[in-house]
Amino acid sequence: MTISSLFLLIGGFVLLVLGGEALVRGAASLGKTVGLSSLIIGLTVVAFATSAPELAVSVGAALTGSPGLAVGNVVGSNIANILFVMGLTAIFGALLVKVQLIKADIPIMIGFSVLALVLALDGGFSVLDGILLFALLLVYLVGTIWFARRQKVRGIDPQLGVEEVLNEGAGRLTAKLRATALRSTTVDILLVGLGVAMLVLGAQFLVSSATSIASALGVSELIIGLTIVAIGTSLPELATSVIAAVRGERDMAVGNLVGSNIFNIGAVLGLTSMVAPNGVAVEAAAINFDLPVMIAVALVLLPLAFTGQAIARWEGFVMTAMYVAYVVYLILASADHQVLRPFSAAMLWFVLPITALWLAAMAGYELGRRRGEKSTVEDDASPTQQPETAPEPTAS
Repeated sequence: MTISSLFLLIGGFVLLVLGGEALVRGAASLGKTVGLSSLIIGLTVVAFATSAPELAVSVGAALTGSPGLAVGNVVGSNIANILFVMGLTAIFGALLVKVQLIKADIPIMIGFSVLALVLALDGGFSVLDGILLFALLLVYLVGTIWFARRQKVRGIDPQLGVEEVLNEGAGRLTAKLRATALRSTTVDILLVGLGVAMLVLGAQFLVSSATSIASALGVSELIIGLTIVAIGTSLPELATSVIAAVRGERDMAVGNLVGSNIFNIGAVLGLTSMVAPNGVAVEAAAINFDLPVMIAVALVLLPLAFTGQAIARWEGFVMTAMYVAYVVYLILASADHQVLRPFSAAMLWFVLPITALWLAAMAGYELGRRRGEKSTVEDDASPTQQPETAPEPTAS
């Protein structure tokens, strides 16, 4: 491993972050210019563009013969988004989901995660698997837009943060250049073109340096994809979610991460499998361990979908610690370290049972709370019994 590989890795991350930012702003503003509603832009254009770094890296890795890096990037990003990014975000403020649109996305994310494991059981993702994943993503988008429009008709307007994307931060710098519709369209097209170019170049830098580092360290590309590359491509989600939590926009913080995970499987893994000449091969280690971990991590959010519980700060610390433990396990496993066996035993007999008990306790508490509220409402709704009074005698 040379110094140039490290510089290429850092440079690749920088280009991916900047390119993703330019693409999101340019595409969102272009959508507004051509008359798309904020709802459509938030659910499609912005959501797809925020997964652009993962897409660029995975497609580049698959086309250059590094399938382990492509799969590791998607699986690792999804695990990092929930445990690492959401854990750190919860530390800045407890996360509570109230928007029904986002609550519905959590079971869908779990379904996509389970489907990814099922499709990978034969050793990889074929072109047909990619078409299936991408087609299901399109169905999800159509259904989400339909549901969101119905909610809006009923007076429930889901705020997706599109205006914040366009008007805050770097958006203020380009706002002065958008004096007319023609200039605005020109700026948007330039931003999109610049963003795509930076994403492609950054992905090339990142894939090249990551494979070089993996070879020098004697570890598989899957491990590099699950750790270094996954964390790097999750940096935009980390920044967006932490800022949203600090502002008190906790629904948006959760929605960004859940939506990103759905797009990572449906769009990134789907499109990568479609464009790769022979599909995307999946290592046995990913099928036996990492993909099941991705499903287990997704299940951590299930109580949020059906309960009024929040992810408290202490739980954010626990989630972050679990991610650190996962990365430590990957490092120990790749080096076949002597500490691996006792570490694995501790994870199997201590950490996982406690996590299961935590989820069961949250669900049990919420069910009891709902039953109590239901009985209270029924008591309040029942008419109060008035004592019977004797009829007054009529005058004869």
